[in-house]
Amino acid sequence: MAGETSVLMPVIIVVALVIRSAFTEIRHPGSARREWAFITSRRAMAAAGVVAVTAIGWSRAGWAAVAWALLAGALTAYVIGRESE
Repeated sequence: MAGETSVLMPVIIVVALVIRSAFTEIRHPGSARREWAFITSRRAMAAAGVVAVTAIGWSRAGWAAVAWALLAGALTAYVIGRESE
């Protein structure tokens, strides 16, 4: 049971970020495109992959580790993508 709930937290964080982005898009049209532009950055995606694979490699906690690793990779890609603008 504890493993299932630990997967829930990264999912909640991602959903909150998407909802925040949607509300910002409603207030300022075109902001979501700028906010999610990091997805098209090769440098940002490479950094995300390295972080996610490294985090998965270090952990043996199952699906919760995978969810947290993917979240860490996505946040890393976001930061790297923002720097390259």
